[in-house]
Amino acid sequence: MTAPLRRRVFLRTAAASVAAARPVRPFALRDVTLGEGLFATKRRLMLDYGRGYDVDRLLQVFRANAGLDTRGAVAPGGWEGLDGEANGNLRGHYTGHFLTMLAQAYGSTGEEAYAEKIRAMVGALVEVREALREEPRALGVPGRFGTAVEQVRGCCQYIDLPADVLGAADALTLSAWIRPAHTANWARVFDFGNDTTRYLYLAARNADGVPRFAITTDGPGQEQALDGTAPLPPHEWSHVAVTLTGGTGTLYVNGAAVRTNTALSLTPAALGALAHGWLGRSGFPGDPVFAGAFDEVNIWSRALTAAEIAELQDAPAADTSAGPGELASYGLGEGGATTFADASGHGRPATLRRTWGGPSHPGFLAAYPETQFITLESMTKGDYTVVWAPYYTAHKILRGLLDAYLHTEDARALDLASGMCDWMHSRLSKLPAATLQRMWGIFSSGEFGGIVEAICDLHAITGKAEHLALARMFDLDRLIDACAAGEDILGGLHANQHIPIFTGLLRLYDETGEERYLEAARNFWGMVVPTRMYGIGGTSTAEFWKEPKAIAATLSDTNAETCCAYNMLKLTRMLFFHQQDPAYMDYYERALYNQVLGSKQDRADQEKPLVTYFIGLLPGHVRDYTPKAGTTCCEGTGMESATTYQDSVYFAASDNTALYVNLYSPSTLTWADRDITVTQTTRYPVEQGTTLTIRGQQAAFDLRLRVPAWATGGSGGFRVTVNGKRVKGTPAPGSYFTVSRTWRDGDTVRVSIPFRLRVEQALDDPAAQTLFYGPVNLVARDPGQDCLRLGLYRNAALSGDLLPSLTPVPGKPLHYTLGEVGLAPFHEGTEDPTHAYFRRTEPAIVFGGTDSGIANPVKSDETTLLDEIWAAAPFTTKAELVRHVAATVEEWVTAGLLGRAEGQTVVRTARDASYTP
Repeated sequence: MTAPLRRRVFLRTAAASVAAARPVRPFALRDVTLGEGLFATKRRLMLDYGRGYDVDRLLQVFRANAGLDTRGAVAPGGWEGLDGEANGNLRGHYTGHFLTMLAQAYGSTGEEAYAEKIRAMVGALVEVREALREEPRALGVPGRFGTAVEQVRGCCQYIDLPADVLGAADALTLSAWIRPAHTANWARVFDFGNDTTRYLYLAARNADGVPRFAITTDGPGQEQALDGTAPLPPHEWSHVAVTLTGGTGTLYVNGAAVRTNTALSLTPAALGALAHGWLGRSGFPGDPVFAGAFDEVNIWSRALTAAEIAELQDAPAADTSAGPGELASYGLGEGGATTFADASGHGRPATLRRTWGGPSHPGFLAAYPETQFITLESMTKGDYTVVWAPYYTAHKILRGLLDAYLHTEDARALDLASGMCDWMHSRLSKLPAATLQRMWGIFSSGEFGGIVEAICDLHAITGKAEHLALARMFDLDRLIDACAAGEDILGGLHANQHIPIFTGLLRLYDETGEERYLEAARNFWGMVVPTRMYGIGGTSTAEFWKEPKAIAATLSDTNAETCCAYNMLKLTRMLFFHQQDPAYMDYYERALYNQVLGSKQDRADQEKPLVTYFIGLLPGHVRDYTPKAGTTCCEGTGMESATTYQDSVYFAASDNTALYVNLYSPSTLTWADRDITVTQTTRYPVEQGTTLTIRGQQAAFDLRLRVPAWATGGSGGFRVTVNGKRVKGTPAPGSYFTVSRTWRDGDTVRVSIPFRLRVEQALDDPAAQTLFYGPVNLVARDPGQDCLRLGLYRNAALSGDLLPSLTPVPGKPLHYTLGEVGLAPFHEGTEDPTHAYFRRTEPAIVFGGTDSGIANPVKSDETTLLDEIWAAAPFTTKAELVRHVAATVEEWVTAGLLGRAEGQTVVRTARDASYTP
């Protein structure tokens, strides 16, 4: 068996339980090859990005969390790094998206470069999980005098000293070599204390960015302190020391005394018995852990002289006149160790620890501590600066691992994915049902993305009862029950937090047969499409839903979050598997050909995927393809979308008796079960049709061709020929046209699809309109920020097609002008200012380019005379149109909306004009 065939069998076997539950199934990505065209061009940009990006950068946050060597890699930044929005609380999510993108790229192309990256990432994540399972181990790096210990930023590790190390000393010297890796204020070098009342510390940076020593028995307001004069340079070794004796304290930096205070009345003895002694950790929970390296840490119960401090600049303490600290002395040269020997002679070893302890279960895997998951369990309202959707991030990682397994058969990826679900089950199964309902209802912090879908997909492979039980623990009953009952409660909800819930419900239906899951998903879809849908197929404004039919009223710079379109497409195709309603694929085409394609910029970049977050629909909006400093959720789903453009072109009946052609796109399908290939040759949507060529063994099946709902007219309408002979029947817009026959090698099917220029009115404002030519949304390109006012009836065709009112731009397919206004396809990923909606204005009655000189009257509902006339199109002849004009004019004259003489002029103009058929 060839490798590609083995992968196809493997993928099919892994999803056997799913396929059995659905009357229609998709093909594997490898079974559908994209031909040259719009989709292949967009995908190539993303494939190049994925092929060239250094995955060590993505792994940096995972390795840092585990205290591993990050190999000098710099995290991607933005949401995938500690300095991003909300303190990097979503880090790890982008890595999961990227892993899915690589898996899909490999599944589509078979290119080994993607498999190599997948194997490298999976191997690294195995190492990360293993490190998290164990006690932290010192990361040895070259030090000031030998080997030092590195505390990678993000590892949350510190060195725990014996709490009694200071004893009851009346004098003190603290000394350490440090190499800060970050400029965070208040990170500690030393911290000894009981709480936030009695303590002493030496911080690498205070609020002013300079070193600070402080001691107090009465909290921050009563600190006796020594502040430095200049910041310590990051990534360089600096020696810091403090001496304290007889009421005098001195702070030294690199051997020089930078501050002396003769009014320090407190000594360590005044603090009494202490609860902790730490290197790199603060007694204040909000302070950062020290990020950087430690070397040569010594503590003396006397104040060293300035000369002795100076000697420490050139040699380890043991090789100077001061000798090793007699309270404690740590060389910290034990790379790979969990403890550090004390050279003072007191036998006070130090221990490397995590601030959060360690995972509650060996399956835990994340790029941050488990504390986000723990804290969520007691939250009652969202705060993403504290907890930002940890189960959402877990979903992205889980999905990436599962996709890696499905496309490469790497058993390590499956083990990691299964372990994550075992850990989640262990954690969530201990919580009361009421706690789970509260958690999942919290905005942002409780968001869990499509985790249920991923868990169900894993359950289909493992068959573990715990995995199915885990999937059901995410049921948000209030939402499910309302949608199952047809009650619309979406107003005010965060759109993308909730859309993927329903893909999970469909998978739960597959696995359990529970009808409420299916009903909830079906009804939910109808609450979004079309009542909360913009013309491009997107939904949401500023990430949230308003009430139904609020379209024109919600146009803004923050419409149509790209993740929403991605998840609505997933939900739509999954619904189609259960119910072959053509409306699902009409929507799929709309959102795919417009928002999804338009969200990807048409240029190459090695650093970023160049995908929008929002697509603003206000006049003059310019798309931002590098949003929010990068690595956002939408860039992640954008990577996934661009590597699955072919996944819904064809579906098969589960019993292989029918082939659905859902989208018209250049592609070749390998239908192994029928031992045939189907090659689709087209330039759609430039070309108004497609040709399908069937090769291989003789096979009897139904070919079901989607007739778009918008394909309502044009020359001859939607037509199908087989080997040059027209197929009988009348294709109905918004349906599938079936050709049943025994197919033979070389059979050719030609599909003609008439395009018309048409407008779609905003549901809440008929005058606010968006323009379509076939499946293509046309936008005006204009820098103005006032809504454009356009008229389109001037040269309307007898068919009702408005295209004759536009002038084609030579050499640029799908580009037009209307007067001085340029129109272009929404799917072009440019940075031109665009107008997706315009105000329809038809001030004068014009037929066939001939102006009647009569103003176009308007009814109270804003319907104009021309609206009513052209609503009856198509007209088979000019005479039919003139008769309809005369009848309509008479109604308006009788109603007092138009004068008799004016009406006669209108009819005469219609009769004298010339029209495009």
